[in-house]
Amino acid sequence: MALEHAILVSLLEQPGSGYELARRFDRSIGRFWTATHQQIYRTLKRMESDGWATAEEIDQEGRPDKRRYSVTAAGRAVLTDWLREPVQPETVRHELAVKVRGAAFDDRTGHAALIAEVERYRADHEVTLGRYLAGERRDFPDAGELDTGRRLQHVVLRGGIAYERMVLAWLDDVLDTLRGLGR
Repeated sequence: MALEHAILVSLLEQPGSGYELARRFDRSIGRFWTATHQQIYRTLKRMESDGWATAEEIDQEGRPDKRRYSVTAAGRAVLTDWLREPVQPETVRHELAVKVRGAAFDDRTGHAALIAEVERYRADHEVTLGRYLAGERRDFPDAGELDTGRRLQHVVLRGGIAYERMVLAWLDDVLDTLRGLGR
């Protein structure tokens, strides 16, 4: 998937400026596809020149004007074509998993350092899960009353919640295993 596809989806959900889009990435789409603000702005310019998006100048009092982007028919066609392409299996590259396997070739001092790293990594995932759960409470308080688009957004968020819970369970298993090696 290219960043363009994630931007097309976000703009179809709600047109907006580059700044607004970057904030949405930070709050929601960024759960599954990350991009810097510079990447988003660069991609928006390219999408506009390719005819996939159009921008409307919006006057703002006391602030610089902003450009509000929306998807063109050509952009929608690109997204539709992409939606119909098969999804390629993702290759998992997980540095922590390699370090855990490599712990067999380190001494107990290294195990202590690895335990500390797994604990730090686990804390990061605990924070992410907390953000996802807070977002679910905030954005989907009554899941039974959602339109199609919101139901699809919610199912993706639920996937992120399930993923974080799975990672936390695995990290707990890793910690138990590493701590058991010292006995």
